[in-house]
Amino acid sequence: MPKTIQSIRSLKGKRAIVATTAYDTILARLADRSGIDLLLVGDSVGTTQLGFKSTVEVTLGMMLHHTAAVVRAHTEALVVADLPFAYSHDAYEHIFSACRQLIQAGAGAIKIEGGLSIASTVERLIASGIPVMGHIGLLPQQLRNIGQYRRFGKSEREAKDLMADAEALEAAGCFATIGEMVHPEVSRSITQKLNIPFIGIGSGPDCDGQILVANDLLGFSVDTVPSFVHPFENLAERASKAFKDYVNAVKKGDYPK
Repeated sequence: MPKTIQSIRSLKGKRAIVATTAYDTILARLADRSGIDLLLVGDSVGTTQLGFKSTVEVTLGMMLHHTAAVVRAHTEALVVADLPFAYSHDAYEHIFSACRQLIQAGAGAIKIEGGLSIASTVERLIASGIPVMGHIGLLPQQLRNIGQYRRFGKSEREAKDLMADAEALEAAGCFATIGEMVHPEVSRSITQKLNIPFIGIGSGPDCDGQILVANDLLGFSVDTVPSFVHPFENLAERASKAFKDYVNAVKKGDYPK
């Protein structure tokens, strides 16, 4: 049975939620066969697939393209699409228009980076019929402001701010929130406090679930992966070997026969 925002939310306290990213039809189908609960069409497509240095370069048009591709896989998993860079602090009409287009492309919900500062916008979107998933902690779209990837919540001030962000997003109506690179103790506190799922990425084992970038968990990356990632396969090495075997076979006349 297809997952919905209601079924994802109902998993809190019952079992861990499992999520990953997907950017195309084939990857979405393969992930869905495994029993994944949620597929995020992340703006991480920019760094994992499109050769960008950050997610900032990813446009709404790109997100619409990849969202539609994932939706065409007709997955049981809930498909959530990222709202790309800068929209969350744009005029509401522009935010609503972007979210509407992503929903019309087939997304079941929209993920928006930010906490307390965007809670009122999130509330308006949800009131308009657009389901929203929150994202706090490390915000990749803010990389130019924070300077580098780092863990959040080490200081008492940051821990309090993260809790305030999480509570504000729940109050605004988010069905779930992602916490990226949040200190494990803070993640545990937030998970216990919220009535909605708090799904971690690099935020320790005590969240309501986990999400990893598909390329990272598959070992299908030519770049360094975050230290918290545990690759479950080494597809990059296997793909390289397959290409080399193909090249050698053609050059030697072994293929085709």
